[in-house]
Amino acid sequence: MKALRYIIGKILLFLNFITMPSKGKRSEDQQKEIESQLKTYSLYQFNACPFCIKVRRVMRKLNLPIELRDANTDPELKAELLSKGGSPKVPCLRIGDKWMYESGDIINYLEKTFPI
Repeated sequence: MKALRYIIGKILLFLNFITMPSKGKRSEDQQKEIESQLKTYSLYQFNACPFCIKVRRVMRKLNLPIELRDANTDPELKAELLSKGGSPKVPCLRIGDKWMYESGDIINYLEKTFPI
C-alpha cells in the first residue's frame, strides 16, 4: 500500500508540474503589501498530498508566497500541527494563532482575501 501511495504521489506531482498555473499579476506596491501580510502565514502540508497540491496551485495562481512547512518529513512540525492546531491533518493554513483546515475552506479564504 505504501508503494502504491508513493507511485500515485509521484504521478500527481508530475501532472502538477506540467500543468502548473501561471502566477497572477498585481502592481508592485500591491504585491509588496500582500507579502507583508503573509509573513504570519504558513501552510502545513505533505508534498504529494492531492489536497495540498490543490491549495498550492491556488497559492501560485494568486501569487501568494506563503511559507510551506512539510509536516511529513519533519516530526517537530507534525507535533506542532497536533499540539497547536489540534489535528495532524493537512493541509492546514496557519494565520498567526489561527489554524484553518480543509482545502476547500483554505482556498475560499485565500480567494476572498487576496483576489487578483
